[in-house]
Amino acid sequence: MNRIEKFFGLKSEAKVRYLDGEFEVMAPGDFVKCAVTGQPIALPDLKYWSVDAQEAYASADISLKRYLETHNISRGT
Repeated sequence: MNRIEKFFGLKSEAKVRYLDGEFEVMAPGDFVKCAVTGQPIALPDLKYWSVDAQEAYASADISLKRYLETHNISRGT
């Protein structure tokens, strides 16, 4: 168990299948890891994922960034 897991009380990584509007826990656990940052996301806090990539994201900003990267879209500012 690493320091982040101890701090958040998270013990084991779940195996999850991401569906449209919901996810299915395939193997029990307390968290999944953000595909971009590696940050643990407690299952009750999981809100952002990609069905196509089967990846979880820690925030909406991270999700958007990943989408733009994987679809070769530049973000105009």
